[in-house]
Amino acid sequence: MQDFDVGARLKQMRQAANLSQRQLAEASDVPHGQISMIETNRSSPSVSSLRKILGGLGVTMSEFFEPDAPVTQAVFFKPHELRDLTTRLYSTLEGPRGRITLQQVGDARAHNLQILYERYEPGADTGEQMLEHASHEGGVVVAGEIEVTAGDHCAVLKAGDSYLFDSTLPHRFRNIGDREALVVSACTPPYL
Repeated sequence: MQDFDVGARLKQMRQAANLSQRQLAEASDVPHGQISMIETNRSSPSVSSLRKILGGLGVTMSEFFEPDAPVTQAVFFKPHELRDLTTRLYSTLEGPRGRITLQQVGDARAHNLQILYERYEPGADTGEQMLEHASHEGGVVVAGEIEVTAGDHCAVLKAGDSYLFDSTLPHRFRNIGDREALVVSACTPPYL
């Protein structure tokens, strides 16, 4: 797999939107210096930080990582046909970290529904900075266990357990177990 230059891609998209680093930081509600640090590859963003920044640009993670992905009208998908939304992000990180892999089924925008196959290695965490976005999401834990926090609610979910909440609630996903956790989730409208 080729290395993906997160900083260069972010700068390219910011400039295409005719935004300064400061304007993007304000639109994303992140510190101005964070945009500069990411664009110069002096810092690798967490998944939650990158989502916030891309929200300020009005683009999804899928559009960020796969700008030339062909639009498909496919109905059925094999595992190798899922869109990998985060593998390239984590290829830029240094040192051992819990890895999160998010794979999307088909064209989420075309259906106004995002279905993800999520893998969380032990210790993986969406980040201390809680996620918040205008949609609704739910999922089923397929294997392992994962701690889900949504607003004031927090639970450790095991295989067969599920969740459903308004995504405007600050939320976080953490694998606090010692084996991989697998989740199948849906979000509408699509967020990534």
